[in-house]
Amino acid sequence: MKINQSITAPYDFEEVKSQKYYPIDKSSTSLTPISNNNQMLKTLKKTGMSVFIIVWLGQLVSVLGSNLTNFALDVWVYQHSGSVTQLSFLFVFTTLPDVLISPFVGVLVDKWNRRWIMILSDLGAALSSLVMVFLLLTGKIEIWHIYLANAVSSICNAFQAPAFTAATTLLVPKKHLARASGMNELSEALGELLSPILAGVLLGIINLSGIIALDLASFVFAVTTLFLVRFPNHKLRRGAEHKQEKNKTSLLQQITFGFHYLKTRSGLVGLLLFVTVNNFLTGILTILAYPLILSFASTAQLGAIMSIGGVGTLVGSLIIITWGGGRKNYINILFSFMFANGFAMMLAGFHPSVALLTLAAFLFFMGIPFVTSSAQVIFQKKVAPEVQGRVFSFNESIGSASLPLAYLVAGPLADRIFEPLMTANGPLAGSIGQIIGTGPGRGIGLMFIILGILTMLVTIIAYQYAPLRRVERDLPDAYHLADEMDFTDCTDNC
Repeated sequence: MKINQSITAPYDFEEVKSQKYYPIDKSSTSLTPISNNNQMLKTLKKTGMSVFIIVWLGQLVSVLGSNLTNFALDVWVYQHSGSVTQLSFLFVFTTLPDVLISPFVGVLVDKWNRRWIMILSDLGAALSSLVMVFLLLTGKIEIWHIYLANAVSSICNAFQAPAFTAATTLLVPKKHLARASGMNELSEALGELLSPILAGVLLGIINLSGIIALDLASFVFAVTTLFLVRFPNHKLRRGAEHKQEKNKTSLLQQITFGFHYLKTRSGLVGLLLFVTVNNFLTGILTILAYPLILSFASTAQLGAIMSIGGVGTLVGSLIIITWGGGRKNYINILFSFMFANGFAMMLAGFHPSVALLTLAAFLFFMGIPFVTSSAQVIFQKKVAPEVQGRVFSFNESIGSASLPLAYLVAGPLADRIFEPLMTANGPLAGSIGQIIGTGPGRGIGLMFIILGILTMLVTIIAYQYAPLRRVERDLPDAYHLADEMDFTDCTDNC
């Protein structure tokens, strides 16, 4: 299917700077050119970043609340079912709805007001939390209720994530995109670091219903910050003919737009596939991390190792925030830290040692912000702002599609294949077992080593793909609205 070139072509930065662009004012048929006054640009850059910080603070509180609930629900489901399969289903219901509806969501993110999408998404998640509190207080809660609530939250996140990522491009000047991404990683790091500790304490004081009530309050705070700000209008066009072309585009064309946009940009396709494969390998590791550690360590030591991992994510995020602005070699940063993460995976599987696992966890989690931020910044710089909703939703759908598969295959691979291979009398006891040991957890340790080797091999192969290696150099930047747009003229229609 051929997509109109005026929609899919990346903007030429110099060409665009020489033209006057017109925000769409729904209350008027006239178009008003954006002023190029230098003083105004200085003001709007400050205003745009300030708006982002306000929104980020709201999302930080929301992430902390959500992580508290997620940790508590994981514990509740496992304690009440005693089944790893039930816990795996919880992960599947958390990710699968997001994957299924993301292609449809992108069309709406580009068409609707992104601030209101974020508001409605938070309100939907808050309503889900409110129902959960009611069921817990009335004693009618069942595990399937939790699955359903997680599915609803997943759908809300499918709207929230691309809307926030696309809005960031509107608010943050291009040279600060990496810092903004680092701030988002910082909020995730704080959630990973603080949530297990706080949830463990709060479960014994206010129970699960109280923790979900705190999550509900965090959504209210996030929505409040969104009501306090305005986003600039992302619907900038190169003339009236662009709007006419869009009106001729069918719904199916808009849903598949992300695919057609990326397929003419082989470097971005390579980046998406690279991230997807990494997500699959990391997804398997996510399910197996707890069983590996608990095969030789206590639950207290498990908590300590995961907390050190959270510190690693925090350190990585702070480094990005400190020096992440204005760099041009994000693809090399991505390759380097992806390779390092593979080494950390391999290191974790070699020996059942708390010290070794702690070091591996710190190195692995410290690399995650660099990997995530680098990939996100490249997409934000290379994809035109008004189509980012569709493209980012397509990325989310493809990139996350491997996670449910990883969650489903991890358990059977460990229980039926690798753990039997590494028993005291297993087929590999006399060979690999002499190096990494035998007994409970050593099959999972072997899986970690294989996952690490595969991650490093995939990184080497990806580096050999020239369009991906040269994506920042060969593919021109899309016109970045936050560097030129008048945020101070933003009204309720923004």
